[in-house]
Amino acid sequence: MERRLAAILAADVVGYTRLMGRDEAGTLRRLTELRQQHLEPLIAAHHGRIFKLTGDGFLIEFASVVDALACAAAWQERVAAQEASSDDERRFLFRIGINLGDVIVEADDVHGDGVNIAVRIENLADAGGICLSEDAYRQVRGKIDLTFDDLGDKSLKNVAEPVRVFRVANDTGDAATVLPKSDALALPDKPSIAVLAFDNMSADAEQEFFSDGITEDIITELSRFSELFVIARNSSFAYKGQSVDLAQVARELGVRYILEGSVRRVGNRLRINAQLIDTKTGGHIWAEKYDRQVEDIFELQEEVTRSVVSNIAPQIELAEVERGRTAAGTEVSAYEMALKAQGRLYDALHMADPDMLDEAMATADAALKLDPRNTHALWTKGMGYFYPHVYRWGDDPDALLPLAGEIANRLVQIDPANAKPYILRAWVSLYDKDFDGAIADHRRALDLNPNLASNLFAMAWSESAAGLADDAREHAQMALRLSPRDNYTWLGEGYGALALASFTEGDFDQALAWLRQSIQMHARMPVCQALMIATSAHLGNMEAAKQHTAFLDGFAPNFVPGVLAGTIEVCKLPEHNTLLIDGLRKAGL
Repeated sequence: MERRLAAILAADVVGYTRLMGRDEAGTLRRLTELRQQHLEPLIAAHHGRIFKLTGDGFLIEFASVVDALACAAAWQERVAAQEASSDDERRFLFRIGINLGDVIVEADDVHGDGVNIAVRIENLADAGGICLSEDAYRQVRGKIDLTFDDLGDKSLKNVAEPVRVFRVANDTGDAATVLPKSDALALPDKPSIAVLAFDNMSADAEQEFFSDGITEDIITELSRFSELFVIARNSSFAYKGQSVDLAQVARELGVRYILEGSVRRVGNRLRINAQLIDTKTGGHIWAEKYDRQVEDIFELQEEVTRSVVSNIAPQIELAEVERGRTAAGTEVSAYEMALKAQGRLYDALHMADPDMLDEAMATADAALKLDPRNTHALWTKGMGYFYPHVYRWGDDPDALLPLAGEIANRLVQIDPANAKPYILRAWVSLYDKDFDGAIADHRRALDLNPNLASNLFAMAWSESAAGLADDAREHAQMALRLSPRDNYTWLGEGYGALALASFTEGDFDQALAWLRQSIQMHARMPVCQALMIATSAHLGNMEAAKQHTAFLDGFAPNFVPGVLAGTIEVCKLPEHNTLLIDGLRKAGL
């Protein structure tokens, strides 16, 4: 086995599957002619050696990075000239990646990290473009008349450490070539995602059934989220086994987000990697690694599927909200306007700021003028009526709860297969002292979407309030297992549900432990602060009770008076409400 330092050039045809689908024989003939008549002589002239052809792809070794880059630049110019007369539906465009690294040479083949990194960098290149690793860039800087853009550190698939990547730019600083506009599908007016077939990295090809099964199950479960646009299995699997450019796949499928992953089995141990990518920015929104012992393969498949789905759905929602915050201009759509409203709503809840909530409501109204059935804007309006009732803001907070209920019912009518409207309606029922109605709606949401962690968190709270402590613990722990790093609001509610279950049983030490975690995640939840005051008082810690009283008075001064007056009943059973009121009175309230 020989090792040596080499410059590796990786290249492939953009949209090859599409080209083959339209004219298989013609595409093969034209690509062969292009390779034999133009590319192979060009490679030889720059002292390169093709060591692998992969249908539409090339792997080429050079002794010099300068030669590799000069060949790549000439390659793109030659292809552009030869394809200038071709129509957009038939035109060949290549992406090229170059890396300098240590490689292993066996006979005529070359492999190792030096090759793998070149292939992954090629996937980052634009159609007609060239990308280089930082190691390659250092060797050509100042030695060749080209301009470079620094793309920063990139996490590459199956490469342990991020790699800094540079792109060759034209005179305007843009990528050298762009795809014909006809290749791109318009993005739908909702978050859109494609789940690519997970790679089987095991030595045993028969493990393909597991990686395919994981992928298909994720697609099926994501399709339960009616607010998502999920590409069907057959279209996603069209790219299986190919080295793909994620940005190009996104254009061809008309999606913004792509989930990709890999499965590796060694003996009785499985490792599954998954990552969610925003194809517009190239950024990783979420990534996770699962290491498991194989006992029941189908049970494992179900566990990983639920975990992946319950994590990426809220991550997409948060990414969309962040995108909505930056939407600007006169052509902002109702959807983007609704995202702005939703982002402001989250800010208002996090800060317990009624002025921010007013801004969110005004923005939601603007979105509803453009689209009266926009579910994101209606959700914000419903929450905007619900939370002033909870926080006891305004002159008549009780008058707002029926308005929130009306919007919840309207959302159910518009999208009865969506679990989220039932959660809003459950919250309204809970604070309207209809504990059984709240739990019924949570169960309906659970039937519609068992992977929606936010419903499980809220369901656990309703069950704790209804005196169903064991059920509450089961659903809270399930939600924490599904989404251990959830949005701070839902996670805080989950810990709060566990705290309330312990509190109603008189286990104040355990309630205190859960409340500390809840308040750490979301400090401005009035009911959890009230529970903390009562719990601290029952434990004789009056100083802590005093501190939390002062904090609660700062953002919801009318909440505790509402509990003491009976306007707010946190729990269904009188003895549980009495336990809370006794604790508040012990604290001097």
